[in-house]
Amino acid sequence: MTTSPVEVPRTSIGVGKRSIRASRAPGRIDAARAGSDQVARQPRSRFRPSTTAALVGVLAVATFVRLWKLDATGLNSDEIVYVSQGASLAGDPAFASRFPIFRAHPLLFQSLLAIIHTFSGSDFLARLASVAFGVVSVLLVFAIGRRLYDATVGLAAAGIFALMPYHVVVSRQVLLDGPMVCFLLLAMYTLVRFAETNRWPWLYATSAALGLSFLTKETAAVNVGIVVLFLSLTPAIKVKLRHIIGAGAVLGLMMLEFPLAVSSTKRQNQGHNFLVWQLVRRPNHTFDFYLHVIPPALGWGVVILAAVGLLATWRQRSWREILLVSWVLVPAVFFELWPVKGFQYLLPIAPAVALIAARGLVWVVRWPRLHTSRALELVAVPLVVLALFASLAVPTWRKITPSTSGAFLAGSGGLAGGREAGHWIDRHVPLGSQLLALGPSMANVIMYYGHRQAYGLSVSTNPLHRNPVYIPLDNPDRAISEGQVQYLVWDSYTSGRTSFYTSTLYRYVTKYNARLVHIERVRPGDQRSRVVVKIYEVRP
Repeated sequence: MTTSPVEVPRTSIGVGKRSIRASRAPGRIDAARAGSDQVARQPRSRFRPSTTAALVGVLAVATFVRLWKLDATGLNSDEIVYVSQGASLAGDPAFASRFPIFRAHPLLFQSLLAIIHTFSGSDFLARLASVAFGVVSVLLVFAIGRRLYDATVGLAAAGIFALMPYHVVVSRQVLLDGPMVCFLLLAMYTLVRFAETNRWPWLYATSAALGLSFLTKETAAVNVGIVVLFLSLTPAIKVKLRHIIGAGAVLGLMMLEFPLAVSSTKRQNQGHNFLVWQLVRRPNHTFDFYLHVIPPALGWGVVILAAVGLLATWRQRSWREILLVSWVLVPAVFFELWPVKGFQYLLPIAPAVALIAARGLVWVVRWPRLHTSRALELVAVPLVVLALFASLAVPTWRKITPSTSGAFLAGSGGLAGGREAGHWIDRHVPLGSQLLALGPSMANVIMYYGHRQAYGLSVSTNPLHRNPVYIPLDNPDRAISEGQVQYLVWDSYTSGRTSFYTSTLYRYVTKYNARLVHIERVRPGDQRSRVVVKIYEVRP
């Protein structure tokens, strides 16, 4: 006969000198102590029909904003890398010669893309896989919020995460960050269960989920520090040494699969070179990059409510708040100190911010002063809720509307006109032709959609200053004059980032009497066309 779990209501947890009444049961953490180190499980009722209906509505919204015009813009350079890896894994010879299997990251998600590629090489299906991980992530946010606090907080957090521009934009692309965050949320859920029960299988499950996140993208290893920091700051959670060793072994064995896979191939030096390049490459953004980019991506209303939630509840903090703050703090500090910065690198903090903001929203809605009069209650509460979700829905809608600009932040969307230019090249450029694009991003697009060899003019000949998978042209001028390169390609995305190489490309256009043979345009709302890609045929 087993002992039933002890349920300790949240309101019964003492703070300061107040005592706590809590029963003890085998396998449970001793919750009968004062202060913020309490680890007690909250009672949870079964799903009410209204909760189920609300959750279905949230998931429907999450699915809609991630599917809306999903295939309107072609794949960008990063997406092409992962889709092409999947195609190479599937044994497609059209991609294996130009896109090697082992480039930079583990291959868990690419293996799924390989399965998809065996049935269809559709861009839409590849992106649909990312969307599926995104919607599951919204469901996991609800489950975590419900276990941490209650169903109301869970629904609010899921609603915030469903519409958050940051997660919506990334989960609509074939990037590793969306699936990685999904596995990290699974790790958060199992860690919450371990904190509630102190049962070691949940700790092992946390290690396994962290291992899956690492096999999706190696930067997920940073999040191991979250678990270490959380357990260090929560002494009420007792972890035995043998369980720490066991959890570490589970994580280590899963993480070991990636280097073993790389070492078993002929391209192991390429993986090692990529690691060295990441460690020594120059900063690609200023130190304040995240400060300018991430708050609006999270949503200013979410950031404000998260601050309100922390300030309002920090004095009564428990392990729950410590976990969420640790989940934000560790990645934020690491990637801020890391010289190389990217738009999607801080996506792992987004679920925790959504949960903290949901806690703040519920606190505001339940604030006694809002309920001093019926009229104030009827006006203020809906106004706060509507203002929050409007602050998310408006920028999200703008983000999912197909871009009419050739300029965007890497990782934040597709490359306008790239797919169409690649298809034109595939139809009109002779087989065996080689092209010179402004940068490696457009070169990847040409090789993927156009099936022709392309080089990036901005790819450095110095191995320390380039991605080791990119092949530079030692002397572009001579390559054009000797007929090795027959076409030059300008694109607005790369041109907006480098004026030097843009002027160099135009100098080659003038020097070799290059003829403009194709233009790709996008049309803004006022119907004025904007050129995003230009293709020149050179005549040396």
